[in-house]
Amino acid sequence: MASAGNERFNNEAADWDKNPSVQEGARLAFDALKPTIQSLSEQKQKSTGRGLNVLEVGCGTGLLTLRVAPLVESIVALDPAHGMIDALKAKIKNSGTSDDSGGPREGNVVPICQLLTDPEDSLLPPDNMNDPAGRRRKFDLILSHLVMHHVPDLRPFLETLLGSLTPGGRVFLTDFEDFGPEAIKFHPPTKLAGVERHGIPRSWIEDLLKEVGFQDVKVSVGWTLTKSIAAWEGSQPGDTFGFPFLVCEGMRP
Repeated sequence: MASAGNERFNNEAADWDKNPSVQEGARLAFDALKPTIQSLSEQKQKSTGRGLNVLEVGCGTGLLTLRVAPLVESIVALDPAHGMIDALKAKIKNSGTSDDSGGPREGNVVPICQLLTDPEDSLLPPDNMNDPAGRRRKFDLILSHLVMHHVPDLRPFLETLLGSLTPGGRVFLTDFEDFGPEAIKFHPPTKLAGVERHGIPRSWIEDLLKEVGFQDVKVSVGWTLTKSIAAWEGSQPGDTFGFPFLVCEGMRP
């Protein structure tokens, strides 16, 4: 994500959860994601007796993270904005579910302040806790919500996600759709710093996922989020607009 975007998110982290559309977006994302988690968890339990290892990229304050955590064995939550990670750590501390050791603990959420560009990033947990400098953990499921429109070049981003999955592992990526000129109104004019694109074109992201190497690719509209657009010129107080959200799925062969 662009540094300008990180500065914005650091500044807004303390009040992030007070935004009703942020809360509603996370709830809708979880509702769409939950059946996938349940299906993958059932498959892994049958084959290994273990739960899912999940990576969330761009976790923010953990609104989605903490909904997912009770359903999985572990979730590593990454965000490049330290303000967001600090907010998530505070939630975990207040709930008494984790410490900062990075090792086994009562909780199953591992917050890390980092921009992921390498599947072997040393800040990721090791695959073998007895070999802390060895190969990094690979994940059964990778999530991102409202991240892709901040990423300057999505090809290397998706390649990194592919390399961070176990064979047969899946991505579940959600973002608002680029449905035309009005998609720019998803953000108020004062919050366009760090926005690389005004939504994700549906056919383009489907083709890109396949080009990068994902199989079983599926891109569909999962829900519509209604947001205020009153800050835009020509709009009136109370004006809202419905923004369709894409769910982008794919599997590592």
